[in-house]
Parts: sequence; C-alpha cells; structure tokens
Amino acid sequence: MTLFDFARRVDLKRVGKRPLEMLARAGAFDLLDSNRRRVFESLDALVQYSAAIHEQKASNQVSLFGDAGEDLPEPRLSPAGDWVASERLMEEQKAIGFFLSGHPLDDYASALKRKKIGTLVGAQAKAEAEGSAVMQVGVMVSGFREMKSSKGNRYFRMNISDSTGQLAGIAMFARKPEDLNAARAVFESTDKVVVTLEGRFNDGQFDPTIRAVAPMDTVVADAGAAGLKVFCDQASAIITVSELLTRVTREAKQPAKGVLSFCLMAPDLPGEVDIEIDRPFVISPEVKGAIKSMDGVVMVEDD
Repeated sequence: MTLFDFARRVDLKRVGKRPLEMLARAGAFDLLDSNRRRVFESLDALVQYSAAIHEQKASNQVSLFGDAGEDLPEPRLSPAGDWVASERLMEEQKAIGFFLSGHPLDDYASALKRKKIGTLVGAQAKAEAEGSAVMQVGVMVSGFREMKSSKGNRYFRMNISDSTGQLAGIAMFARKPEDLNAARAVFESTDKVVVTLEGRFNDGQFDPTIRAVAPMDTVVADAGAAGLKVFCDQASAIITVSELLTRVTREAKQPAKGVLSFCLMAPDLPGEVDIEIDRPFVISPEVKGAIKSMDGVVMVEDD
C-alpha cells in the first residue's frame, strides 16, 4: 500500500489538513513512506488528489480505464529530504505533546554518564530513599518563562525532561540578581542544560527546585567518546561521515582523541566489512546526532 492508495481509499479532504499534519509529524504514515518531511510537505497535493477521486465516485463517473479516479495522474511528492533525528523528535512533540521514538538527549547519554551526571528518575529515587537529594541532572527545557513572586522577587519556571521522564512547572530561584542574569543567559542560548536539582518528598510527591544551571555542551566538552562505530549500508556514507568529522576536527578548539570505525553492510557484499580510520577525530554528541541522520547510515554506536 502507498500514500496514493491511502488517498484513493480515504477522503482526505474530510479528514482535514490539520489532523493529517499531526499524523505525519507523529510518524503515522511511516509504513507508507518513511520520509516524514516529504509526507508533510506533500499533503496539499495528496488532499487535492483524494478530493478529485472521491468527487468522481460521488457523481458515479466511471473512467475509460475502470473505477472512478483511476485515470487521474498521481501527484508529484515533495523532493525534500527527511527531517534529521532531532527535528523528527521535535515534530513528534508538536503533534502529541511528548517524544515518541526517542529523546533529544539520547546522543548525550554516554557523555553525561562519563561525567557522572544523573537522571530525573535517579534524582527522584534518591530523594525517596534518603528524604532529600541534591544532584546534577542533564535535561531539556521547554515552556521557559520568567515570573515575579508576591514579594517582587524574580524567578524562573519551566518544564524539564530527559529520556527517563519529565517534570512540569519546575521553579528556579537565584540567591543574587547576577546569578539570575547568568542563568537567563544560559536558558536563552540553549534548551539542553545540566541543572543542579534539589528535591525532597512532600506528602508522597517529589518536589524539586533548580539551584544552578550550565550549558550541557560545556559540561560534556571534555567527556568525548572513546570512539564511534558507524554501521552503513552504502559505501558512499563512509566518505560523507569522514568529511564531516575531518571538518569538525579542523575547526574544533579541543584536541582530537576519538577513533572512528565503520561496519559496511552493503547488499552486494558477501558479508560485513569492518574499516578503521587510523587517525583521531573530535567526537561530540552533536556530531553523533548529525551522523545518524546521514544517508546510508543505519546505526551509530559508541566504541
């Protein structure tokens, strides 16, 4: 079954463009076309095609070639490349309110662990076991807003999440105005941060407060992966990945220390072929995420 089959069977005009956009963003059409951006950008053409077919059916018109609508040419789909992994996740959140197929911090998990940065579920478990907890946690921020207390003191309120859970309406208070200004600058520059979370259990509920914040990329800058292993089903991916890492390493300010290897699984090969690149590269969570979205890359693992 294809998108065109779906358009012929279902009157997409009656479904409405807005619900169809939400379905495309959430990946509901992945089995028909895995390129979510192409589906999203082709909805106008698909809706018009579907409407024309169902109008013919409603008027009992029969084409020279069979059923109503079979003589109508299939519309041209958008030539757009797919959203990269982080974009796909953000589109999922727009559609259903949460990340479905992963979390934007997944590529940071190994680096955060090497820096002994905890998780939301870990902070909650520690607070439940010990009565209270102070822990650094890597989170993604949304719904950030600045507020004023009844006493006129400024503070922040936001939603935070990681791959283990999410918390809504979490407050951050600063002891000094300059601390507040510094924290505001961090939140305005990035939504990926490491927060110092202070929490306790009140009436059986986890009650956390943010006490400090730092940009996640700064915190994990010196926790680079020992290396990456890139699984490819196209030989051309080896060139594009190597070119990306060469450019990143050339422009980076820190020394290169990560190793790179490939596992080529092309269908025209008798088996898997392992290839090692004999020089170091600068490897970061952002680079890892960029590689995962490249054509021909099947999977990326820390090595």
